[in-house]
Amino acid sequence: MESPLLFLLLLHTVITITAASAQPHSNITLNSSLTTAIAGARNPSWLSPSGDFAFGLLPLPTNSSLFLLAIWFANLPNTTTVVWTPNRDNPLPPNSSVILTSDGRLSLRDPSGTEVWNPGSSAASYAAMLDTGDFVLVASDHSVLWESFSDPTDTILPTQTLSPNSKLVAKLSEDDFSDGKFKLAVQPDGDLVFYLVAVPTGFQYNSYWTSGTNTSNSSLVFDVSGSIHLISPTKALLTTLTSATTKSTSDFYHRGTLDSDGVFRHYVHPKPSAIAGAAAEWVIMDFKPADICTNMITSLGSGVCGFNSYCTYDTNKKVVCQCPVGYTWIDPNRAYMGCKHTFTMPSCISGVQSEGFQMVRVDNINFWGNDYDRLNPMTEADCEQQCLEDCFCATAIYDGQNNCWKKKLPLSNGVKASNVNGTAFMKLGNYDNLPIVNVTKKRIWLLPGFLALGGSVLLNIIVLYLTYMFLRASKRKQRHQLKDSILGPNLKAFTYKELEEATKSFGEELGRGACGTVYKGYLGPELTGTPYLAVKKLRDFQPEIDKEFANEVKSICQTHHKNLVRLLGYCNQDTNRLLVYEYMSNGSLASFLFNGIRPPWEQRVGIILGIARGLRYLHEECSTQIIHCDIKPQNVLLDVNFVPRISDFGLAKLLKKDQTRTNTGIRGTKGYVAPEWFRNAGISAKVDVYSFGVMVLEILFCRRNVEKDMDEEKALLTFWVSDCYNDGRIDALVEGDEEAMADMGRVQRFVMVALWCVQEEPAMRPTMGQVTQMLEGAVAINPVPPV
Repeated sequence: MESPLLFLLLLHTVITITAASAQPHSNITLNSSLTTAIAGARNPSWLSPSGDFAFGLLPLPTNSSLFLLAIWFANLPNTTTVVWTPNRDNPLPPNSSVILTSDGRLSLRDPSGTEVWNPGSSAASYAAMLDTGDFVLVASDHSVLWESFSDPTDTILPTQTLSPNSKLVAKLSEDDFSDGKFKLAVQPDGDLVFYLVAVPTGFQYNSYWTSGTNTSNSSLVFDVSGSIHLISPTKALLTTLTSATTKSTSDFYHRGTLDSDGVFRHYVHPKPSAIAGAAAEWVIMDFKPADICTNMITSLGSGVCGFNSYCTYDTNKKVVCQCPVGYTWIDPNRAYMGCKHTFTMPSCISGVQSEGFQMVRVDNINFWGNDYDRLNPMTEADCEQQCLEDCFCATAIYDGQNNCWKKKLPLSNGVKASNVNGTAFMKLGNYDNLPIVNVTKKRIWLLPGFLALGGSVLLNIIVLYLTYMFLRASKRKQRHQLKDSILGPNLKAFTYKELEEATKSFGEELGRGACGTVYKGYLGPELTGTPYLAVKKLRDFQPEIDKEFANEVKSICQTHHKNLVRLLGYCNQDTNRLLVYEYMSNGSLASFLFNGIRPPWEQRVGIILGIARGLRYLHEECSTQIIHCDIKPQNVLLDVNFVPRISDFGLAKLLKKDQTRTNTGIRGTKGYVAPEWFRNAGISAKVDVYSFGVMVLEILFCRRNVEKDMDEEKALLTFWVSDCYNDGRIDALVEGDEEAMADMGRVQRFVMVALWCVQEEPAMRPTMGQVTQMLEGAVAINPVPPV
């Protein structure tokens, strides 16, 4: 049904588009060109009149030696958000260029001058980057010959329209701009449909969301009020995809993006002139579909996540893909490829084969598809046993209603959530270090015999002893127990006995520090998706221990970032103070760096960027600023994908909202401690920046900050790097490191950032937000650091 209000709204949109096309701007004249800048320098671009959008050659976030022709938001200080790129599957090397030729063609060329892309339009008189985010080629009569809005990538902007047969294709991952697994298509029959597609061929699998409108030649319109509608040819409103009308487009940037997890999200970000107090970040206002993990079940393809992995959500409702127990990523940098088992599956050569294998139970999980047998009626225990004895069976799903579904590899459409009514029994190889609590085996109970031998006298003694111990423990608990409300209501409170059993009486030590010792534990995959956890046992009870314990809990329980270790729970019983964390399977950064084997260059770069982003979050993005105070390789852990996670917040300081400095005693570790600690002056977040700078150099060159056995000139890493930089001998720092030598532009940029971080005066050091931008190449490092 048509609406007069909608007609006026659309008329407003048309007027806005016309005005945008005719707005005053600096026309890009024929023979104008842009060429990729040297690594570390600001890349030249053509800006829109307001400076809101830029058109140019942008380095990839994961490899600054490769470039995309792109349009991006140019006024955002802390992030680079790309909205359009035509060469996403073919990034170009340095010295590539884009040219508006003398005959009016837009031409993207590699360093040899060979054309790799053009929009198929010629005879333009000029080009322009508009304030709407649209890049246009304009004829001599001022008509638009071509516009980027007509050839979108994964994003739609206000005033943009997707006509019939238009599509958006998601990125492969957050940092990989290649064509991904998901597509949004405006169908000629009027439906708006989301599809799962194959990588890299683009073969279209089943749809997983549809508007169901069926009105031919409809279009998707992003109106200036902040809503994205499907509109019929007669301008009738058919359906609203997303809406964020509470955030005006005059005060907020808007974008609608088909993200790499297959969800279309409507984001807003305050403009520089926006109302005070707005969060300076992209905020999700609306999205479709509401629950992609459970909504996307496909007969072909892997589902939302890769094969043999499962889909869950983080606290921002973003999809997180995980490998189940016994499996690991095929390629940690390409999660869409899925997971592989870490043991040898049974062979069917000898028929039934259960020796050497066991079943692990995982609740609230299902893998839809690849069923090859259904057993009914079947008990849960028999379902498990049937799969164990079947050489074809990799996993059995019991639905709680006497149905048992056997599944072969690869597993697809994996989902783990509280509303999933399924229990998986997953077949694993028998390993001594697998958690016995997860292994469901028939047990022979000896308790009746024991009781018969004990008799009533023994029972009375036991009861009296337990009563005495209970009363004694209660008194001690009243003296020493902290209030759980102080520690964090959303964390799991463990008993000491639970953690003692989980760690096998604290038998496997992972590491130790000034505050306590960390042990490996086994408690099932319910908390983290893996059976392992790390249990930090603080030193024997002393008055200051409670302060360190409460400090660490309060610091971490209010944070959530992929580069911080996640706190799962704690034990606050009597004088026992323990902290329970995610288990990081690749140990500490220190053991990874200083074991005599040089890690791959790109892995080192990724670790540096990850730590920087984690510290930026602590300093600038938390509701309460947190200064870590002890940044060093021993306090950075590596997860299964070698993603760095900052840990050990026992020395952290929390600042009030109106506080930038604090007075405290010297904290931290020799070699990483900023000079201001020794001046009895107030410290700020710049102490973490100093420590980070030292650690960047250690990661770059795979050596400790202090090496007493080296020549005197090389013994102190920061001094040696400073000398080499001052003498123009940075290549001496990476001698023998072929991967780093092939990327000297980035080596130089990272060294310059590190030298700025270790300046003696805190005021001269950049913030972690500025550090991250410089490392990513988003801003130039200017001036050069003083040495």
